[in-house]
Amino acid sequence: MTELVTYQLDASSDKKVATITMHNGKVNAMSPDHMAAINDALDQAEKDNAVVMLVGQPGIFSAGFDLKVFERDAKEGVEMVKAGSTLCRRLLSFPLPVVAVCTGHCIAQGCFMLLSCDYRVGVDGPFQLGLNETQIGMTMHYSGIEIPRARLHPAFYNRSILNAEMFDTKTAMTAGFLDKVVAADALMTTAQAEATRLAGLNLAAFKATKLKMRAELLSVLDKAIATDYQEQMALLGG
Repeated sequence: MTELVTYQLDASSDKKVATITMHNGKVNAMSPDHMAAINDALDQAEKDNAVVMLVGQPGIFSAGFDLKVFERDAKEGVEMVKAGSTLCRRLLSFPLPVVAVCTGHCIAQGCFMLLSCDYRVGVDGPFQLGLNETQIGMTMHYSGIEIPRARLHPAFYNRSILNAEMFDTKTAMTAGFLDKVVAADALMTTAQAEATRLAGLNLAAFKATKLKMRAELLSVLDKAIATDYQEQMALLGG
C-alpha cells in the first residue's frame, strides 16, 4: 500500500483476512505518516469486509511514538499523540475483528495499539513489553491511563502505568498485554488460524456486541482525547 505499510488480502474463501504489516524504520516508530498509512489500510479492510491481522517486523511490533517529532515541534507532537489515541479508539471500535501479531518488543504507543486489538498473539523470546512513559520523563496522558485500565489485569495496572515496569512476553500475557505466546515458527500460523476462526463468526453480531461491551470505554476515551489535546495545547499557548 505504501512504503510504511503493506496490505495483503486473502480472499481465497468467504473468510476474508487482511494482513496489515508495519514497516517504519528499525523500530516501527508511530510517526504521523505511519499512523495515517495504518488508517488507510484499515479503511481498505473495511471496504473488503475483512478480519484484520496487524503485524510488526521481526523483533519489534513498535517502540512507540516517533520522538523526533516531539523534538522538532511541540505542537506537532501534541497532534501526533492525539492521532495515536484516535487510532487506538478506532481499533477498539473497529467493526471487524482485529488480531495483533506482536513480533517482538512493544513499548508505549505500541502497547496502546496492542491493547486496543481484539486478540493478541505474541512471539516467545527475549523481548520486552510495557509502558515506559514515566521512565523517560513523560507524564502519562489520560488516554494512556484509560486504555490499560480497561485491558490490563488490576494487579499489573499500577506496575505498568505508574512504575513503568517492563515485562517479558510470558509475564506480559499474565498482565493482559497478550492473549497467547507461541514460538517464532508458530507465530503467523497461530495468528492466521485465530483470524480465520474470527472471520467465521457472525460479523454483524460481533460488531454489535463489541460496541455494547466497549460503549463506556469509548465514551471515556472521547473525553480523554479531547482533554489531553486541550490541556497540552493550552500549555503551549495554542
